[in-house]
Amino acid sequence: MSVTKEDVQYVANLARLQLSDDEAEGLKEDMNKILGYIDTLNELDTSNVEPLEHVTEITATTFRKDEAKQPLSHEDALKNAPDADSDYFRVPRVIE
Repeated sequence: MSVTKEDVQYVANLARLQLSDDEAEGLKEDMNKILGYIDTLNELDTSNVEPLEHVTEITATTFRKDEAKQPLSHEDALKNAPDADSDYFRVPRVIE
């Protein structure tokens, strides 16, 4: 299976993307390389390989216990704020 320039333009249209001819040609080549790599992987015998849930082994120490703790006080929460006004962080105005 190979991807054509029309396939790329069709998918771009579905995603509401406007691509130039050069961009569509580049994406076509990239997608065909990806499909070629998948074909290479499909040639491997994976009949004796068990399915994985995760690529790396997860141990019990990976996650901490979900325990309720005391919340931060206002003073501690604002301690490292670059600018604070009593109980609030002060940030620059974004919308005029």
